[in-house]
Amino acid sequence: MLPLISEEIREEILAEILQDVNNWRKQMIHYIKEENPEVNAAIIDAAGKTDLDPKAVALGAYFTYLMLERAEKSESGMIEKIFD
Repeated sequence: MLPLISEEIREEILAEILQDVNNWRKQMIHYIKEENPEVNAAIIDAAGKTDLDPKAVALGAYFTYLMLERAEKSESGMIEKIFD
């Protein structure tokens, strides 16, 4: 089951993106390439095989990936606090 993405997480990541969209997207390319190369390959394939702006497609995918990743870490932290 996917973690719940809070409004706080969404706003936090969006603020990071909007500071420098192009730089953020380039950093995410390298980050996801290291963390999960198959996801990165799928994002690049999807971005290149549509009539949509490839950079916009990749940005949306990276944004979603990072929101899910942070939400999962947040939920894991809450569960750990319960068992402490």
